[in-house]
Amino acid sequence: MCTAATYQTKDFYMGRTLDYEFSYGEEVTITPRNYEFDFRYAGKAKTHYALYYDAANEKGLGMAGLNFVGNAAYAEEATEADKDLVQVAQYEFIPWILTQCASVAEARRMLSNMKLMGTPFSEQLPTAQLHWMIADVKDCIVVECMADGLHVYDNPAE
Repeated sequence: MCTAATYQTKDFYMGRTLDYEFSYGEEVTITPRNYEFDFRYAGKAKTHYALYYDAANEKGLGMAGLNFVGNAAYAEEATEADKDLVQVAQYEFIPWILTQCASVAEARRMLSNMKLMGTPFSEQLPTAQLHWMIADVKDCIVVECMADGLHVYDNPAE
């Protein structure tokens, strides 16, 4: 089980766990501003915010992908009704949001015009079954893509 949490004092903190018994060889990684991303469906991003692994940008927006096994369901192909929606491969969702959004409010606007596609990262791997927490100093939401569509939930800490 993976967990994510935010904590605010005079500063803002966001953290997450990756509860596996083995390492993926993860390292601190920085993607500099304007490193070109070539998204599978959503085109190229030539200008954008700097990104920091594990998933925050230079503006203080953070995002965590968390297991949602048995519940996640993504679109397999675009339909005529989707022609006005930006299609985003599930494995590119985090950089797609973090390269363009400085706040949860901006992320909400992007989500309203997006369709999450179930395209796997590799033909040898299944599509990860995830839901996501997106947070900044003022707000926190959870994004879930299920058989009945994309859902965005407020996630206040009270």
